[in-house]
Formats: sequence, C-alpha cells, structure tokens
Amino acid sequence: MNDRVTGPSSDHTEPVSEQLSEGYIEAQNSLVERTLRTLKTGDAFAVLDSNGDCGIMQPSPEGLFFQDTRYLSRFVLRFDGKRPLLLGSVIQDDNAALTVDLTNPDIRPGTETALPRDIVALSRTKFLWQGVLFERIGLRNYDTRRRVFHLECRFAADFRDLFEVRGMQRARRGRHSVETLAPDRVVFSYEGLDGIVRQTVLRFEPWPTQLGADRVVYEIALEPDERRSVLITVACEEQKSGEAISSRAPNFLKALRDNRRALRAATRQITKVKTSNSLFNEIISRSSSDMYMLVTPTEHGLYPYAGIPWYSTVFGRDGIITAMMLLWADPSIAKGVLRYLAGMQATEVDPAADAQPGKILHERRLGEMAQLGEVPFRRYYGTVDATPLFVMLAGQYYERTGDRETIEAIWPNIEAALRWCDVYGDRDGDGFVEYHRETEKGLANQGWKDSHDSIFHADGSGAEGPIALCEVQAYVFAAKQAAARLAHALHRHDLGDRLARKAGNLRERFEAAFWCEEIGTYALALDGAKRPCRVRTSNAGHALFAGIAAPDRARRVATTLLSPDLFSGWGIRTLARGEARYNPMSYHNGSVWPHDNGLIALGLARYGLKADAAQVFKAMFEVATYQESRRLPELFCGFTRRRHRGPTAYPVACSPQAWAAATPFALLQATLGLELDYQGNTVHFNDPILPDFLGEVLIRGLHLNASSFTLSLHRHEQDMSLNVLERGGDARVILLK
Repeated sequence: MNDRVTGPSSDHTEPVSEQLSEGYIEAQNSLVERTLRTLKTGDAFAVLDSNGDCGIMQPSPEGLFFQDTRYLSRFVLRFDGKRPLLLGSVIQDDNAALTVDLTNPDIRPGTETALPRDIVALSRTKFLWQGVLFERIGLRNYDTRRRVFHLECRFAADFRDLFEVRGMQRARRGRHSVETLAPDRVVFSYEGLDGIVRQTVLRFEPWPTQLGADRVVYEIALEPDERRSVLITVACEEQKSGEAISSRAPNFLKALRDNRRALRAATRQITKVKTSNSLFNEIISRSSSDMYMLVTPTEHGLYPYAGIPWYSTVFGRDGIITAMMLLWADPSIAKGVLRYLAGMQATEVDPAADAQPGKILHERRLGEMAQLGEVPFRRYYGTVDATPLFVMLAGQYYERTGDRETIEAIWPNIEAALRWCDVYGDRDGDGFVEYHRETEKGLANQGWKDSHDSIFHADGSGAEGPIALCEVQAYVFAAKQAAARLAHALHRHDLGDRLARKAGNLRERFEAAFWCEEIGTYALALDGAKRPCRVRTSNAGHALFAGIAAPDRARRVATTLLSPDLFSGWGIRTLARGEARYNPMSYHNGSVWPHDNGLIALGLARYGLKADAAQVFKAMFEVATYQESRRLPELFCGFTRRRHRGPTAYPVACSPQAWAAATPFALLQATLGLELDYQGNTVHFNDPILPDFLGEVLIRGLHLNASSFTLSLHRHEQDMSLNVLERGGDARVILLK
C-alpha cells in the first residue's frame, strides 16, 4: 500500500514576532476549560484530554511533542462514529501511565441494530518510553449477545514548532508528506528548513480493517464477555535525508516494565516524607512523582526540565532553584544541574544569544525555529540571575555533601561565573549586577519575572535599563559568600578572604541603595539612572532567602509581605494590591507563584520568623487541596481569598512545573529548620515548628555522609519533640530550640 499525499505548508505567511516575552503565551483557549493529562519521559511529552485524545479543540497545546516539535497533533477515538462516554480518567500515582475507562454511547437508538450505552467497556492505557507513545485499547462485551461495531482512530501530525503552538507565526515552513507503508503502518514526514527530516510512525496491532492517511478502522465482533485488545504505537523519529525509516516494532509490555523500573530507580535515593495529614501525604507524593517525571537524564547527569507544556526543556534558573529546594532530600539532582550548566557555560561574546564568557545558560531548545535562529533559544543566555545562583548552588551542594570531586571539576566554571558578575554583569562599575539585552529577539526583562511589563516605577512608568534587580544583588551576595567558603575548602585562602570582603561591601551598598523606608521594604530594582523602583513586590523576600537583609529590615519586609496587600490568603502575591500595575490575573504583576512563596518561606525561617513561614506553608497546602491531582501549579491568580471558594486558576499555567513540585520540600525544610552539615556530620533542626494541619512528620531515608536516619517529629501545642527511630552511621541529630 502506498497512499501518499505531499505538499508545502504555507498557511502561515506572517513573520516571526520580534517582541518576545518568555512568560507570554498567546491564549485563545484556557487550559483550565478542560482537564488535561500530561505524560513525559526524556525529551518527549504528551498533553491529552481526559478521554486520552488530543486535538479536538484547536488551537491548543495538546499533542505528542519531542524535542520542541509536535509530532502528533490529533488523535481521536470513535466508537461507531461517536465519542465514547467517559467513566474515569487518572494519571497513575507514579506518573508512569494514563488510564482511561470509557463505554459506548447509545448507537442507533430505536432501530433493530441498536446498541444501548454501557454495553461495551473500553479501557485505554497510554504511556511514553524512549520517544514512543504506547497505547493499549482494551475492549470487553458485557452484553448477553454478540455485538459488532467499528472502532476508529483519526490522526494527524502538523510538526509545529513549540513556539508556533504558543502562538508565534512563521514566514515559511518545510514540506509535509504522509504514507501508508504497510497494512499496519502510517508514516508522517516533515522535511524541515533546518535540514532535519522528522517522522511520526504509527503502528497498529492487529492489522486493521482499513488504514488510510488520516484514520484507522477496526471492525470488531465480540461474543458475550469476550475481550479484545488493540495496540498502537506512535514513534517520534529524526532521519537524515535518504535514510530508511526504522523497522523496529516496540513491545508494549517490555516498554511499560522498563518505564516503571526507570521511575523506581530515579526515586530510590530520595528522602521519603509521611505525615499525620493524609491530604498532605497526597501532595508530597504527587510532588515527588512530578519531580521525577520532569527529571531527565543528560550526558552530565539528571536535570529537572522546567514544566509542561511550554517549558519541557533545560532552564538554568528553574533547574538551579528546583535543585536548591530538593537539596536536603536528594542532592543528586543538584549535582546533575551543576555539571550540566558548567558544560553549557558561555565562553565567548555572542550578542545573538545574549552570551558573555562565564554566563550561565538560561534556556536550551532543540526545535526547528531555534536551529534556524528564528528564536534565539538554541543556547540562550539572556538571564541575569542564573550565574550567581549557579555559584550559590555549588556552595550549598558542597556543604550538604562534601563532594570535593565535583566542586574541583567545576571550580573553573565557578571562577568564570564570578568574573562575569564583576565584569559583564557590572559594566558601569557601581558594584551592582545589571541586565540589558543584546538582541531585540531576546527577553526584555531578564530576572525571574521576565514579562515585558514586570519592572516599573511607582507611577506605573516602565524602568529603562540597564536594570539592577533587588533579588539579583542578594544572589550575588550569597554567591560570593558561598564561593569564599569553597575557596577556603580548596585552600585558596587569599581568594576566600577577598570574596568575603566583597560580599560584605555589597551588603552595605545594597542597604543604602535599595531600602525604601516609606514602603517598608526593598525597592524592586534600580533603573539605568540608579533611581529605585519604589514598588512593593515579592522580590524583596528573596533578599531574606539569600541572607543579604539586615535583621531589623528583614522583619519589616516580613510584615509587608504578609500584609493584606501582598498576602492574598492563598499566598504572597508577586505585586502588592494598590500598586500601579497590579492585576491579579497577570503573569507577574499580582499572581501567586508557589516557588516564590517557597523561597520566601526559607528566607523567613533564616531570620527566625518560623510562624510567618508556617503561615505561607499553610496557604500553599490549602491551595494544593483544591487541585484535582493535589498538584501545585506553576502559578495561580492573586485574587483575595473568600469564604467557601478555592483559588482562581491562571489560564495557561504549566502543570506540572518543576519548581512548583519542589516547593512542598522547601516549605517543610523552612518550618523544621532543617540543615545538613557535611563537615560537622550533623543534622540540625533549628527551632522547628509545624503548621496546625500537621501533628507529626516522619522522615525516612535521610542521608548524610555514610549515615542514614528515620526520624519522627511531633507537635505538642507550643513544643516539638524529635525521635530517632532508625540510625545507621555516626552522624549526629541535634534539636535546637
């Protein structure tokens, strides 16, 4: 069989927009209108509806994606031409597979051949493994008579780059073709402008009754209580021109087994948490499962991809912060992040990529548009904070693990990152690190709040660059402190002393330039004229996280952060109510981000403000209880909490998102005052408390050096007790009050 259709794709003629904001997603449909299911392994992910279909509603982010390209844009199951009735749909607890239970709708009611609903059960199991989407459709006839019906799947592959799916338009595209190469196989091909041939290979077992370029049909006859299965695989493949298509036929059961084994292996070392609250147990379990679904093996180790659907790739800032929040529970992720980013560190000036020597990667993309330079993200360095955060993480990782081999291997990268902060990051020599994009295709704002409108003055006017962000100075301070300690550990004592002095000098300059007495917090930023942006934001909370804030001012910042203008009842907003650009539905100007709250909680705990940290913890817990999967989203709207109502969803939030998944671990660490000191061989609980929804926390498999522990902490009204239930090794556990 050779049913071939070819032709150019020319439905988009407008050029790619040069106004790019990483956080801006063109939204014609809300992701919260439908309950979406996500699967991911490696560089492939799938976004499906509750039925296990994709592409019914357009435009949408649904489909099967591989390396930033959509390989399957439509896959719809039909029973005698109608959509089956949904009974239940759930991602399994370990995120290994999606299981969907369906039944037949009423078919030809009132006729002799009528098939009443709820006669035939359909069970769909879908999972991803090694770039292949596997599906088994199980069928069972519960009637007392023989039933004959048609099962049909309609499919398409548009090979849209992820940035096209997000709403960008292109002047030209490559050529599509589709072939039915065998009675059981259809191949979609796309000859990209980047010279890569991308192919979607669909296989069906057993051989179908009919197979065409856009649909497959099975005529199925089931005796009473008879069962039947249909197996489908959708493989994402890249081919050089002229190469043969792979003839391998993936095995469903072996792939499912290998997938589960890989997930178990990835989570084997993580510290397990169980509490007296069953809802929180669901939340932390989902966070762990999401985390290790997003964690992706690379040539340098494990790396947490940022989030699905828009950011399923390496992001420097996201990976670092995720690793920081998980460091106490699983330091292997930090090791992978450090080694990967060291390997990707910029070594030369490249304005098109916003790169300078020593700068740490912001984002890496593998799709056609990135390869062609239509977007600058093939290797893009347009972030101001990833470089000091990299050094911060290195210091935290060493203090947690004592892994001298890794630190010595990346020490040249640490020194290069510090040079970038002092030279390219501070071009005007005022002692602060600023950003100003080098390419008009790049991000206008290069902190974590990278929306085009997120940095502004009190009157609402935009801040002109170069811009020195509040939190970035805090990160640089902490980076120099961390590097000083590392230098001393490596017997570079003169360098360590110099870095410690530089950190102290930066703290003094920061307090003088950023503190705004009239608003009770630190300025959002300094603009290019060194004028402070006197705006109340969550950014100041990161000054507490990094430890740059003076103790008395830290308490003032905490009061401001937890005031009704910033604390919505569901968490701390990115921007205070009453500020000029406040909008609770915005991406960065009034919304609530779980990871932001997690870092702030760690900062509050650093300054001994445990009750405030517990208040943030409780808010995030209650947000998660309103989510179907107990999953904290990337962000949600910042509307003030009202009785008998849950939080308001953000329309295009990623879910799962790595640093949101890691947030419960950070919140628990903050309130418990948990510190692991490799050099002192000691686990510290500094003045621990638990929020009122937790009475007991069991921590199992906590590792330090060669020691491991199972620990139990109990809340007794205003007091806490700690019990060591299991111990292996000679490390000490200390409770400090």
